[in-house]
Amino acid sequence: MAIDVKYQGDVDIILSHRHDLGADYWTTPDKRLIKGSPFSCRDSTLMLLELGMEATDPILTTVSDLFFSAWQKDGRFKIYPTGGILPCHTAYVADLMCRLGYVDDERIQTTLRHFLDTPWNDGGWRCNKFSYGRGPETEHSNPLPTLNILDAFRHSKYLNNEPKLDKAVEFLLAHWRIRTPIGPCQYGMGSRFMQVEYPLRGYSLFQYVYVLSFYDKAKNDERFVEAFKNLQNKLVDGMIIVERNSPKLSKLTFCKKGQSSELATRRYNEILTNIKWS
Repeated sequence: MAIDVKYQGDVDIILSHRHDLGADYWTTPDKRLIKGSPFSCRDSTLMLLELGMEATDPILTTVSDLFFSAWQKDGRFKIYPTGGILPCHTAYVADLMCRLGYVDDERIQTTLRHFLDTPWNDGGWRCNKFSYGRGPETEHSNPLPTLNILDAFRHSKYLNNEPKLDKAVEFLLAHWRIRTPIGPCQYGMGSRFMQVEYPLRGYSLFQYVYVLSFYDKAKNDERFVEAFKNLQNKLVDGMIIVERNSPKLSKLTFCKKGQSSELATRRYNEILTNIKWS
């Protein structure tokens, strides 16, 4: 998919932030690869892909090299020069690299096998970092990293062919009933979750339904159907209306808060194609 001329201004704005953090390609001199959201290296790359930039574009191939330079032999990604390597960091990068078309690269295959070897006992993935203290809710996996990992796996041969992924889907479907914040990072399903966030970046209704729509385990589950109906009810004249995004993205036309989005609606139509029963 090529960049439509009407979105070239958005591409130019994203590219104008390339040096904000002191180095090129939306990063810092010491390669803090997810610092600076929503104009981090990862988030900017995702937006450029959403706008139609080809993964073979020299900008995105250079970004791919940056992330691969952070790859470790055990499959994890060390995206900060100091500190531990958290599962959520590897999840962010694995998802991006699969969207960039590297799912069959042996390094990414090692990363996917690493995920299959390291789920928490409830089926999702969990960090041992407790920023909000410890409590019974922190015994759960972290929903957003789990969703990102499933987003990576949807590009792979493991999609609908791996029981461990079904268990991760079940964990996320269970959260639709729990609703309260769970996991060490305490992701909940409150009023913010129910707002349509676009671009698809965080733990929100649109991202939740979009990713799960690829999984047979979810498609006919009543909890998924309820989530989908909640999203469907937000359509206006068949279009997705952006209810939430970062104020720093206010100059971008493809994701204007309070307005319909052609590209967001395209993602919604993918959901319809995936589930087929709507």
